Amino acid sequence: MEIISTNIGEPVTVEWRGEKVQTGIFKFGVDIPICLGHEDVLNDHVLNRKYHGGVDKACYLYSADHYPFWEKKYSENDWQWGMFGENLTVRGLNESEIRIGDIYRVGGAVIQVSQPRQPCFKLGIRFENQSIVQDFWESSYPGVYVRVIESGNITTGDVMVLIRRNEESLTVGQVFSIFTRNRNDQELIRKAIQEPFLAESCRRDIQKISETESSVN
Repeated sequence: MEIISTNIGEPVTVEWRGEKVQTGIFKFGVDIPICLGHEDVLNDHVLNRKYHGGVDKACYLYSADHYPFWEKKYSENDWQWGMFGENLTVRGLNESEIRIGDIYRVGGAVIQVSQPRQPCFKLGIRFENQSIVQDFWESSYPGVYVRVIESGNITTGDVMVLIRRNEESLTVGQVFSIFTRNRNDQELIRKAIQEPFLAESCRRDIQKISETESSVN
């Protein structure tokens, strides 16, 4: 897997349901290395730390391989790397193969996979079309959040080298599927909840799904 774009953004104020909202989702490629810190990317802007940034979601990666799929669906957009708010656009990233807890070295940093992305309305703001949120949920392309074990610089052309595979864990794609088509798969849900390297916020959301589905059934 190769880093083909490093992306950071400035705060942008937008209007959402009659209110002014600030967002850092408008990220664009830069020609200099970016530094992965333990809670965010240096010189990037994380404005709502309840849902973004922090130890479990210090950096977001998205696959360049998924871009053609989305470009076809949203051809009216001005396409460029960073469209999904990712700090790292990666060629060869595959959520059906990467597992929660996997550890990679990339550039001068060491990262660990923590959870899939759970999209919100701000993705719709970036695309100027809220349909992207539901389409994103229904896709198999959530991207990957990571925690940073060792801080360091990353630049375009760096490769992700697997250091340790968490063989017993679920893939990022399997965890993401719990929020949509596999909401009733209690075995899958149990494995996700018991996964020690899953981000705590994601674990809580899956526990809520389990409780809801159990009460309905």
